[in-house]
This record gives sequence, structure tokens and C-alpha cells, in this order.
Amino acid sequence: MSANRANAPYYFVPGPSRHPITAAFGLLMTGAGAAGWVNGQPWAPYLCGFGLLWFLFVLKSWFGDAIRESEGGMYGKNIDTSFRWSMGWFIFSEVMFFAAFFGALFYARTIAMPWLGDLNNKIIWPDFAAVWPNMGPAGTVEDFQTMGPWPIPTINTALLLTSGVTLTWAHHALLAGKRSQLIQGLVLTILLGAIFMCLQAYEYMHAYSELNLKLTSGVYGSTFFLLTGFHGFHVTMGAIMLTVVLIRVLKGHFTPEHHFAFEGAAWYWHFVDVVWLGLYVVVYWL
Repeated sequence: MSANRANAPYYFVPGPSRHPITAAFGLLMTGAGAAGWVNGQPWAPYLCGFGLLWFLFVLKSWFGDAIRESEGGMYGKNIDTSFRWSMGWFIFSEVMFFAAFFGALFYARTIAMPWLGDLNNKIIWPDFAAVWPNMGPAGTVEDFQTMGPWPIPTINTALLLTSGVTLTWAHHALLAGKRSQLIQGLVLTILLGAIFMCLQAYEYMHAYSELNLKLTSGVYGSTFFLLTGFHGFHVTMGAIMLTVVLIRVLKGHFTPEHHFAFEGAAWYWHFVDVVWLGLYVVVYWL
């Protein structure tokens, strides 16, 4: 441990901050804009975009303060422990977030679909077939084609699995003090994540233009885009986190003994990888 870390306070407590309330305000604008956007309000995209930019600016300032405190030697062992617990609980909350959507998909396919197709409901919807994917009763959903696992989802699976390997390589390089390999591993991981997102954007354009698969395509379309879309958002956030870590590495931050920011971003990235494996099997194969 460096002299700064050895002299760190028992538990550093920062002063009052404006960041929580300004971040909440940005999220409020983003959420209101997104809700209006979905409902066709012309002003909503601008409010959503402005709120998102506001929120990102607040995060930059907030994490910038934390980085300055860390590099200033204010964070000792107890703060490091708190960060690890906090990141662990945050990832647990993300597990529950995705569990809710996986649960909705399971309920629709395994419970609701057979129930709607039983004899009691044949009187209401005589032409309804309890098969997955479902077009809905009485032609309420336009015809669409489902998204199969070939080729883009399978390529994306290989990309994310490879990114987990490159990130682990970067972590071992950091522990060994090999900064050039650390930088190479981070760059490769971020690049693989960016390629993943580009391919997913192409997949969405293909779904809309050629498969007529949309968010409004019944329960299949809604669960497909919610699960894959939120996962794509998490990949984007993970790539941003790793980019910040890369910038800090280039500035000479982190040591083999003190590098929780790297570890926290790595935990998040590996979590995203595991979620994708579940999506790949449940959404594209089953």
C-alpha cells in the first residue's frame, strides 16, 4: 500500500453534494421524455435526449469527484470494502431486474398461453391457438417472423464470450504490473462490445424492415425487444465504464493492490455476458 493509502482516514465521509438531486432531475426528464416519445408526443424526443445528456454530465462530475478523492489518498481499506459491497448489491438488483423480464416470458409461454387455449376460453376465441410465438386472437397482431439464432445472435455470443477472455487477460496484466497488456486487453474488450452493439442495431433494422417484428408484435415482440434491448443498454453502459477505466489507466491510475474501479467494471461486464447466454438460449433457441 502506498503512503497515501496508509495515511487515509479510517472512513472518509464526503461533504454535502448537489449530485444526487441533479442526477434525479436528469432521470426525471429522461423518463418523462421516454414516456411521451412512446405515446407520439413531438416534444418528447428532445426532452428525453436533453435529460440523458444532463444525467451523463452529472455522472461525469460525480465520478470525477470520486476519482480525485481516490487518487488523493482519501480512500482506505474500509472505503474499498464499502465499494465492493455496494457493487455486489447493485449487480444483485440487476439480476432481479432481468429475472422479472425472464419471469414475464416464462409466465406468458408456460402458464398464460395454455390457459388461454383451454376449452373454457374457446367460446371467446374459437380460432385462438396456444402456440409460441403467438399472433394473438382474431388477427389483432400483424403477421411477423421470429428471430432465429443464425447468424447474428450466434456471432454476438462469440463476441461477448471473447470479450470476457480479453477482460480477464487485462485483469491479470494489471495484477502483474504489465500496463501495455492491460491497455491492449481493455481496448479489445471495448472494441468487441462496440461490434456487438453495431450487429444488434443491424438485427433490429432487419427485424423491423424484413421480418415485420416490432415492439407491438404481441407478447413475443414485446418480450423480445425488452430483453434484448435492455441487455444492449447494459452492454453500452459496460463499454462506457470500461472506457473510463481505460482513460484512467492511460493517466497512470491503479496499482496491483488498489484498482477497485477496474474490478467493479469487470464484474459488471461478466454479469452482462452471463445474461446474454441466458437470452441466447431462451429467446433465440427455445
